[in-house]
Amino acid sequence: MNVLGLDSATEACSAAIWRDNTIVAQRFETMRRGHAEVLMPLVEDVMHQAGLAFSAIDLIVTTVGPGGFTGLRIGLASARALALAGRIPIIGVTTLEAVAHAQSLPDKPFLIALDSKRSDIYVQLFDSDKRPVGKPNAMLPSDIGAILPVGAVSVGGNASEIVLNAHLGRQPPLEPLNGPDLPDAAIVAALGAAQYANNARQGAEPPKPLYLRPPDARLPTGKTHE
Repeated sequence: MNVLGLDSATEACSAAIWRDNTIVAQRFETMRRGHAEVLMPLVEDVMHQAGLAFSAIDLIVTTVGPGGFTGLRIGLASARALALAGRIPIIGVTTLEAVAHAQSLPDKPFLIALDSKRSDIYVQLFDSDKRPVGKPNAMLPSDIGAILPVGAVSVGGNASEIVLNAHLGRQPPLEPLNGPDLPDAAIVAALGAAQYANNARQGAEPPKPLYLRPPDARLPTGKTHE
């Protein structure tokens, strides 16, 4: 089975090919903007690295958020267009799941925290087996203590330092994870392949963006959609 993974939802852009439990090609670039110009060339590059024609792709997996509005829409639109053109199944995974599953197996619950570029941050708690505990949230750093369990907890993701600094007095102290802090299409592809193999997402509707807060853009006062 050949799986194409995509991600452009945060401060990185990546593409990867997963085949039979192995990542056979991957590209990963960090960037604050410019995802639209970079994503499809990365896809072409990993297809070439893997020696695959597009017709050989069996599944497409993309991140659905939370993340930046523009990058998230770019990734979803690209994945949907490729899936439609090739009549290929498509499923989505969250950016928080992708970062969580990139960590070494922890021995305690852990929080993934991703930068939203606003006062709040995107967070989700996972147990020591990387299973989600509760839903993704957008929360102020000072409020995150309300969702943390009693006892030792680790924190990962590119907003982990913000969380650690906001809870310096916690006992026992929060501990930083040392794994990747941004989503990677290699993890996205592997996660999606596992879900698909377990029939978890087969026959589901195409993935939709996961927004944890309304967009920053607003219509001028008195204006309405036509």
